[in-house]
Amino acid sequence: MTVRAYATSTSCVQGASLGFVLDRPAPVVVTDATDDRVVFEGVASAPRWELDIPAGWRSSLYRARFGPEEPWPFGLPGSAPCPDNEVYFVVRQAVPGSPVLVSVPFTTWQAYNRAGEPGQSIYWTESPTRAARVTFDRPGGGPPPERWEEGLMRWLRRGGYDVAYCSNLDLDDGLDLLSRHRLLIVNGHDEYWSLGMRDAVEEFVRRGGNVAFFSGNTCWWQIRLEDGGRTMVCHRDAVTDPMAAADPRRTTVEWSAVPVNRPENALTGVSFRAGAGAWGPHMPRMLEESYTTRFAAHWVFEGTGLTDGDKFGQGCLGYETDAAEFEEVGGVPRVTGRDGTPPSFVVLATADLRHWSAYGQGGMATMGVFTSGLGTVFTAATVNWGNGLHDPVVDRITRNVIDRLSAAADGGRWDVIGPPADLRALAVLGRTLYAVSADGMLLARELCGQNLPWRPVGPAEGVRGLAVPREAAGGLAVGLYGVTHDGRLLRHHEPGWREVGPAPESAIGLAVADCTFWVATSSGELWRQPFGSGAWEPAGSSGGAVALGGMNGRLFALDAEGRLLTRLPPPVRDDPGWVSHAEAVPGSTFTAHAGLVIAAGRGTPLRRRHV
Repeated sequence: MTVRAYATSTSCVQGASLGFVLDRPAPVVVTDATDDRVVFEGVASAPRWELDIPAGWRSSLYRARFGPEEPWPFGLPGSAPCPDNEVYFVVRQAVPGSPVLVSVPFTTWQAYNRAGEPGQSIYWTESPTRAARVTFDRPGGGPPPERWEEGLMRWLRRGGYDVAYCSNLDLDDGLDLLSRHRLLIVNGHDEYWSLGMRDAVEEFVRRGGNVAFFSGNTCWWQIRLEDGGRTMVCHRDAVTDPMAAADPRRTTVEWSAVPVNRPENALTGVSFRAGAGAWGPHMPRMLEESYTTRFAAHWVFEGTGLTDGDKFGQGCLGYETDAAEFEEVGGVPRVTGRDGTPPSFVVLATADLRHWSAYGQGGMATMGVFTSGLGTVFTAATVNWGNGLHDPVVDRITRNVIDRLSAAADGGRWDVIGPPADLRALAVLGRTLYAVSADGMLLARELCGQNLPWRPVGPAEGVRGLAVPREAAGGLAVGLYGVTHDGRLLRHHEPGWREVGPAPESAIGLAVADCTFWVATSSGELWRQPFGSGAWEPAGSSGGAVALGGMNGRLFALDAEGRLLTRLPPPVRDDPGWVSHAEAVPGSTFTAHAGLVIAAGRGTPLRRRHV
């Protein structure tokens, strides 16, 4: 007869004790679930037993087995529950010090516990006999037979990564735990999130923490935790949930549904609402599917050898995927934002799974990355990512993400945002990035991290510098201005250019700062013209500029050695002149806008970095 047991908490710290409840005494073996190492053997008393956790146990996911090994039948997630004699728990670091924190989705495991048993589980989703409240004080509640989380956890252990573990319920307590780490990893199938969990993770990112969602169907349902975190509430129905009237934000429906109206896209960048699923006997369909590379030059793909259009990760898609709504722009995906996905989201890979409508749910999968506040979020957008790590490309992508997002912040990195093009000038007007090509064409594209193609706007013959005033002043309107090598100041006005007045000859760069036009010449001179004055005045040296820019009342110059220089517009008391701001700028032209420097040049991709 199987021993029935459960733990009184899903986690505890090193050096503490964890309580268990058993229906009878039994031998117990505790193993590290990430490598099967036995850490304890003994006999557990009933009805209560305390396990003293040594301070030397590493932070990890552990399994306590009471009595003999029980078989794991295979089936739908939840339809073959974790054996009643197995109890999973996390040991947290007593003094958090690892850069990476891995969250274990105990809420999802508990959601599927006793699936289909009337009144015992919140499954099946639309069953009239499903429960709205389930307790952690019962056997079961371990991982499903598919072990969605196991692959990544074992891979991390084999790879020697310095990681700490937590139960996802620990995230409900706020920022204290998260703030001690640089990267949070959400793994596998983490479908059920409380308001506290979500608020904490989103604030963690805004403050500069990073998240890697190696997961799918993530944060789909809102739950509430009650009774000290030992009861999970999920009505799945605003009509029956009394919180819908008392505090609509906490109603236990899909995060994107009324009355919560908070799509998980803001947290993850994607949603199961646009994703796909292959369930039950159709799960083997997962083995047929792959991602298609859409932005091979991105840092996430570094070292993979992929090019745009290449397939990778066969078998890692499913059994559920998430997606962002996107449109094709010149053959490149660009998120629409209509679903709540942040505009900074960069689509890295896509999979068209609309044919899965016959197997569960048809939709897409979109792997991507975005920024929020000071932090960065990566999403693999699939439940089964961790079980695809035998694929060298999936392995390398995972390493790239963890290595970068767990390292100290480096605002000096140059990130690729577009393909190579031979450009001689750049400027930003609104959300549009303009460029002048070496063959004299004005080009445009949206300013964003996506690798969008340039579209031709019209001729820009002879234009060597571009600039955009911050605001109208001195009778000059906001718009796109250009300077030509032969000494003309122009303003672009569809469908072409209109001459505003003369400019210094041999101009190679144009900037606007302090309601003044600034021009650098090939002879190393800097010239200035206050708006509305009509007269150019010498302003000293250009610092050897080959390109000029301005932002927030400050001048920037790129010299022939690839250094980015900066200064306040002269004359300034105790003026230090041009000073170096950055080295090794990748290109021969640049623009500065909204805290960013964007650079390009012949044979080099379009890149950007923080100022």
